[in-house]
Amino acid sequence: LPRQPGKSIYLFNSVVNVGCGPAEERVLLTGLHAVADIYCECCKTTLGWKYEHAFESSQKYKEGKYIIELAHMIKENGWD
Repeated sequence: LPRQPGKSIYLFNSVVNVGCGPAEERVLLTGLHAVADIYCECCKTTLGWKYEHAFESSQKYKEGKYIIELAHMIKENGWD
């Protein structure tokens, strides 16, 4: 899931009901990272990825966190 211009993505500290695939190295907009695709445990749709390792020191804060695309989120309870 390389990020495409114009797509809204969000960084989360934790997620629920999500499975995690194997980690692999990818060059993203912010540099080289080891990431693992994450998917919905129910329908198996790929939702985004988990940052396993950041090779750039400025990106270390992302390690262990998750990216989910806005298109895969469901709006509940009236939040905007």
